[in-house]
Amino acid sequence: MGKKVDTKDLVEKIDRITKKRMAENKVVSLEEFRRTQVKPEHHRLLIIDDDETMRKALRRIFEAEGYLVTTAADGTQLSNVLDEIELDLILLDVGLPWINGLELCQLMKEHEQLQEIPIVMISGRTSELDVKRGFDAGANDYVKKPFDVDAIKKTVNTLLQLNK
Repeated sequence: MGKKVDTKDLVEKIDRITKKRMAENKVVSLEEFRRTQVKPEHHRLLIIDDDETMRKALRRIFEAEGYLVTTAADGTQLSNVLDEIELDLILLDVGLPWINGLELCQLMKEHEQLQEIPIVMISGRTSELDVKRGFDAGANDYVKKPFDVDAIKKTVNTLLQLNK
């Protein structure tokens, strides 16, 4: 298992330096000021998608919201990630190579230490049967591609709040 690093003191130092430098400016935007006042919970998300473009897009979306994001391209990479970090939520593509997202979701929901982690299935497969299969596999939600960015952020935020 990887070593867990306590970054609280580092975050506080960065915050102090940022605020000091902002105070030195004659004009600071209200948005910049607000960002320094909000202490986001650093939830850890895992994005599993074989499409590199989709992984990068989702990573950018959620890192911009203050999440700590790890990515994996398939089930093989997932096994390496699970040994290294604790997770708060998983975004999982259905169409993965070798072992598909539905199978992976079911395996994780059957695992004692992973079953409480919310899983959001993301897929271009959008029929009622596809969505039903996602929920039958244990998914907490199912987002159809192409998705609305605000809607997927809301889905993730809601599931994280419910899972506290």
